[in-house]
Amino acid sequence: MDPGADRRRSERVMLCMTVLVLAEDEERRLHKLEAQTQVVNAHGGLFKIKTHLHVGQSFLLSNPHSSSEISCRVVRIEDAGLEHFHVAFEFDRPAPDFWPIVFPPVDWVASQKI
Repeated sequence: MDPGADRRRSERVMLCMTVLVLAEDEERRLHKLEAQTQVVNAHGGLFKIKTHLHVGQSFLLSNPHSSSEISCRVVRIEDAGLEHFHVAFEFDRPAPDFWPIVFPPVDWVASQKI
């Protein structure tokens, strides 16, 4: 197996913050929905939301803290209980500055010292 085959394009970071999702429903009505991020990276992330979205669906993601917006696409959906869905998404283009964090370098390794 290729040792680089399982490598991610950017490091994942746990980040819980409220974001706004602007998405159309089946009748093409635009909805503004609140979601909570769970994990993010420079290429997208995973958020928890109460409304079901569809794999492949495009939407606009808004960071209310910075007023920045970026186009995204749903890549995976999982049920997260009775009222929520976990939605994995990717940005249309890499955007590490969208999140209010600094990502560790790809070769970063946590120290084993405590």
